[in-house]
Order: sequence, then C-alpha cells, then structure tokens
Amino acid sequence: MTAIRQTSALLADGREIVYFDDAGAPARERRADSRALDPRPATPTMRFDALSAEWVTVATARQGRVHLPPAEFDPLAPQSPTNPSEIPDDYDVAVFENRSPSFGPGTASDGPQGPAVEPIAIGASRPAIGRCEVVCFSPDHEGSFGTQPTLRARTVVEAWAERTRALSTVPGIAQVFPFENRGVEIGVTLHHPHGQIYGYPYVPQRIRRICASVEQYGQGLFADILDSEATGARVLLAGEHFTAFVPFAARWPVEVQVMAHRQVPDLAGTTDAERDELATLTLRLARGLDALYDAPLPYIAGWVQAPVGRHRDDVRLTWHVTSPRRAADKLKFLAGSEAAMGAWVGDISPEDGAARLRDAIAKADESRPVEPLTASVSATDA
Repeated sequence: MTAIRQTSALLADGREIVYFDDAGAPARERRADSRALDPRPATPTMRFDALSAEWVTVATARQGRVHLPPAEFDPLAPQSPTNPSEIPDDYDVAVFENRSPSFGPGTASDGPQGPAVEPIAIGASRPAIGRCEVVCFSPDHEGSFGTQPTLRARTVVEAWAERTRALSTVPGIAQVFPFENRGVEIGVTLHHPHGQIYGYPYVPQRIRRICASVEQYGQGLFADILDSEATGARVLLAGEHFTAFVPFAARWPVEVQVMAHRQVPDLAGTTDAERDELATLTLRLARGLDALYDAPLPYIAGWVQAPVGRHRDDVRLTWHVTSPRRAADKLKFLAGSEAAMGAWVGDISPEDGAARLRDAIAKADESRPVEPLTASVSATDA
C-alpha cells in the first residue's frame, strides 16, 4: 500500500494552498510564499433572479484575472526569480484558493448572510460566501488531465476527493463541484493543465433538477439508468466500479457520463479501489476524446455530486464530460432556441457518437496505452 502525502500552507495574502505528492514521492520541505500581495478582494454579492429562481453572482474583481499569459509568466508553474507565480515551490499536484473568486473568501461563520430565498423574492441579495479553488495537475506549462501519467492522475483523483471532503465541512457551503475546462473554445484563460473546485453557498439549478427528478421517480433513478445503459450500444468502457456511456438523450455532439456502480454520493465517499479505477478509466476516456480529431478536444468535465447534507442516498457520483465540437472544423453554438429557451437539438445521434468514441478510445489505447497502477494507493497527511 503506497500513500499520497498531503501538506498545507498559507500564501502571502492568507489563502490556503494544499500540496498532494504522488505516491512514493520523497518528503519535501517547501518554500514559503515571500511575495508582497494586495489584500484579498471583498466577498462578491449574489442577486436573486425572481423569474428563474436562480442566484447570480456579481464578482467584479474577476475582470482583472490573468488571460492567456506567455509560458514564462505562467501563474500556475512553480515560482522562479522571473516568474512570481501562485505556487511557491515545486509540486506534483497543488490546490489553492483562487485569487479572483466567484464565491468567498467569506463563509457563513463570518456573520449573518441574509435570509434564504424561499418562496420567490424580488430584489433579494446576499454575500456570495463559499470557496473557489484552483487544482494544478502538473508543474508543466501545457497539457490537461488526459496528458498525465496514471500515477499523477491518481493523485488528482485523491485531491478531488479530499477537497470535496474538506469543503463539505466549510460553514455555508451547500454544493461542491470539481471540474476541468479545456480549450480556448470553452473560454479557458490559462493553458497550464488545471481544473477548479467550487464550493457553492446554494444548490445550483442542475443539481436541483436532478434532485427533483429523483423525488418524482424514486431513489432507484440512477441505478435504473445505469441498468438501462449497461448492455446497450452507448457503453464506452465498463470497469468493476464505474461504467462510461453516452447518455440516451445526449445534448452535445460529444457527451459522456461515467457513473458509479454503487450508491456513493460524492468523491469523498469512494474507496481506494474505486479511486484507483477512476485514475485509469478516466485517463483512457480523456485520451480517447483527444483521438477523435487531429487536435485536442475542447471540453467541460465536471463531477455531479450530492448536495452537502442532502439527497445523499439519491444522487450518485457521476463524471459528466461535454464538448461543443461536432466536426473537425465545426463547433456547436447555442443560438436562439437552446440559449434562450433551453430547448436542445442534437446534431449527432447518441449511438453514432458512442461508436465514434469507442473507435477513438481503441485508437488511443493502441497509440498511448494507459499504464496500470502497480499497487493500490491510499492517502496520508504529512
């Protein structure tokens, strides 16, 4: 049994940084952050849209965030004399509080936050408490989750799981969402291989809709969906603990769900064996996505998890990946009906999409096979 080491420190302005060292990596003494930084921005404000019953965050400090800098000024690479980045020392995987957050740094423990909006209220606002973190997959300047070796992917999975656990204990956080945006077509502003984790002070609309569907159908909804897909034409990969498939009613030209076989509400609830399988299965899938065309695929990959303290027996852990690329030289844009009304029209049938993805995964397995983990991996605090 090998262990992933976790250590925490503070950046110069008081933000937390957590290092996750690959299993078997030697212990390190990391440099402190010696930069002179401006104070952290004030917690943004949320405003309530009474027509859609949704919160909208107004985070004006995000206007000044870094946008596609040259590699020599990479804010996610280890600090150097010429690159005063966010990460003071070398690392395998690093997680730190976002300097320009959509939520936080305030939490519910900082004082009254205002009443929850139920029923509908016009003109309601409250502080956008919560937490936004950046997850750096590698010290390298370029790449994505899918370009990492298996051992590093396992460390990333551990970081997602551990930060889900930690953020679920922060006062006022109602939903934890780890995700990766990949590609300028998605709106990515940094090429460095990284993702993010949002700790929302409310349950977002997509999760609320899932919870409502479960309440209407019954607790077996996820299990029945998985049973209906398990032997069908849309399955891509099947492991001992997870199955990857193109959903029956896929909206996007490329859309995949990786669903747990048992009822587990979030990454924090997974076992070491499940995390080991996720490291290899998600890597195979990510490399297959890149084998669809001659260029890396733009996508959004996020973890559907149960809300904090609610629907824990209803919502099942699922990795959801979508891409707007519908051909090598074409993107799907959300115009009138889809963007304004949410009425989706699929450009590619889910069955055809699954067949193309299976071919791409086989191609990737041949050209760049995912190396297996040599031993089960666990975690430890330094």
